[in-house]
Amino acid sequence: MSLIDFHKQVRASAKRHLPAFKYMKKKAAAKVKQSSAKPKKNKVVASTKTSKLATPPPAPKRISVMDDPRFAQAVQNYEAGVKAFQSHKFDRAKALLEKVVSGPSKELADRASVHLNVCNQQLARSSSSAFKSHEEHYDYAISLMNSGDYDGAREHLEKLQKQVPKADYVWYGLAVLDCLTRRFEVALKNLEEAINRDNANRYRARNEADFKNLADDPRFTELLYPEGPEPRTTEPVTQGQNGRRR
Repeated sequence: MSLIDFHKQVRASAKRHLPAFKYMKKKAAAKVKQSSAKPKKNKVVASTKTSKLATPPPAPKRISVMDDPRFAQAVQNYEAGVKAFQSHKFDRAKALLEKVVSGPSKELADRASVHLNVCNQQLARSSSSAFKSHEEHYDYAISLMNSGDYDGAREHLEKLQKQVPKADYVWYGLAVLDCLTRRFEVALKNLEEAINRDNANRYRARNEADFKNLADDPRFTELLYPEGPEPRTTEPVTQGQNGRRR
């Protein structure tokens, strides 16, 4: 075989195997492209998961003290307690203010403590055992009446009425209180009892300003002036030198 024939044979063999070589090249390129695409897809998925995990959960809603129903109840108890305190109803005020002190609001508790201390002082003072004498107890009852605490004054005068039923000044004090509270029938009876126990109460009642609501009642006039009307003085009598209405 000549050299020329050998080269011709090689070129013919190369042409026969060329399609298969091109196919293998394309297949290899496709594999390379596919393998390069997969990491790209995985990268996108990983990025999505990372973004979801990075989002922080919503913060829990904080409950304000003003929204606490216990705070609203404490406010109501405080307002009712102060109202009872101003009306000198210290027992009721104490019960309400004690609830406020044990409530959730420190500010309200501090305010309530001030009123609560005064309530305890007043209740200790109003106890019968806190007075050295019946006269001192009577003076305290009259001070309540003068300040407008008619319920408190009546409570103490009725206690004294049971303790010293023969004390004329207790009957007289009850008569004044009954007149101020417009219990006129009872006021006349108590005044009559006070006069029967001490006739000096008849003359005191003539100048008692707190009996003005009975001034036009003929029974009151007859009780004070059994011997007939006399000129009345205008000077009011409220308390004696010892502090008692006598």
